Amino acid sequence: MRTNIVLDDNLVKEAFRYASVSTKKELIDLALREFVENHRRKDIRELKGKVKIREDYNYKELRTRKEGK
Repeated sequence: MRTNIVLDDNLVKEAFRYASVSTKKELIDLALREFVENHRRKDIRELKGKVKIREDYNYKELRTRKEGK
């Protein structure tokens, strides 16, 4: 999608210091990807308290089991 936007020059310069990209297009793409990823993580946190774990679930036993057994 092609679009024209006005960006804060100081903010762009600072962002370039943190990102390993060389163009504004790459910088904006990276920023959008990180923004979406961050919000997806927040959505997962909304599940807290809604997942039910079986009473007989033993994570310690699963850690010590050998593969194939």
